[in-house]
Amino acid sequence: MSEQAELTKIIDHIETVFRGKREIVELTLAALLANGHVLLEDVPGVGKTTLALALSRALGLDFKRLQFTSDLLPADILGVSVWLADSAEFSFRPGPIFSNIILADEINRTTPRTQSALLEAMSERRVSVDDTTHALPDPFLVIATQNPLEHHGTYPLPESQLDRFLMRLSIGHPIREVELSLLSERGSSQPVDQLSAVSDPEAFKRLQKKVNAVHLGHEVAAYILDVVTATRRDARIRMGVSTRGVLALGQACRAWAMMKGRDFVISDDARKLIVPCLSHRLSLSGSMADDRATAEATMEDLASKVPVPA
Repeated sequence: MSEQAELTKIIDHIETVFRGKREIVELTLAALLANGHVLLEDVPGVGKTTLALALSRALGLDFKRLQFTSDLLPADILGVSVWLADSAEFSFRPGPIFSNIILADEINRTTPRTQSALLEAMSERRVSVDDTTHALPDPFLVIATQNPLEHHGTYPLPESQLDRFLMRLSIGHPIREVELSLLSERGSSQPVDQLSAVSDPEAFKRLQKKVNAVHLGHEVAAYILDVVTATRRDARIRMGVSTRGVLALGQACRAWAMMKGRDFVISDDARKLIVPCLSHRLSLSGSMADDRATAEATMEDLASKVPVPA
C-alpha cells in the first residue's frame, strides 16, 4: 500500500466519527506527520476532543486529556519523584504528559509556570524532573485548545509558546446536513469510543521518517522566504515570522505533499499552508494584536501579493 493510500485510509476512518471537516483532519494529521503540534482556537462544543481522540484511536496511540486550570502545577503534568522507604531511593512517577497524543484543553487558563513546563515537552520531547531527563513517547503530539471569546481569568500564550505550534486551526460548526445527521443518530453512546485502529505506532513512525525524503526545491523554498520576508517588512507587523517558522512551514509542506501522493513539494502546497502555519507567529501592532482573525487576514493579504511560482 502506498503512503497516500495508507493516509487516506486513516482519514476516511476518522471521518466516520468526525464528519464534514475533512480538511481539518488532513491538516491535523499532516502536523503529526511533520512531528509538529496543533493549536485549536475555537468555541466549545465543535468537536476538538473528538478529533484528538479519534486520531489517537485510528493510529493506535495512547491518549491523555489535560484540563488546564489556574491551580494546575507543572508536577501535575510532568510527574513527580516519590521517596520509597523500602529501597531508600526516589522513584519517578510519570505524569500524563507521557502519552502519544495530549489534549491540552484550555491551555490559556493555566499559569505561565505550567505553560513553560509544557513548552519544554513540546520543543525538546523530553522533560526534566529533579535534574533527571526523561524521554517522551514517540510519536508525540500536543493538541492544545483555547476559547477565543473568553478572556477572563486567562493567561495569553507568549510568542515563544505560540511559535512551538506548527499550525493554528479553527474547526467551526458543521454544515446543516452533518449536524442534522448527528442529531438524528446520536444515542447514549459516543461513536468515537467504538473506533478501531487502522494503523499502529511503528507504522506511523515509518511514515514520519519518509516525510524527510520529500523534496523541497529551490523555487518553492525561495517563494516561502519571499512570503516570510514580507512579514518582516510590513508596517502592520511588530515582529515577523522567525526562522523556526520557516523550517516548520517547509516540513509541513513535505508532509502535505506526501499525503497528496507526491515525493516533491509544489508551490500550491506552500500557499495552502501559509496561513495555518504562519499567522499565529505574527506579532501585530495596534489594538488588534491578539486577534486571530486579524492575524490570519494580514497573513492572507501578504501572501496574496507575493507571486506564486508556476
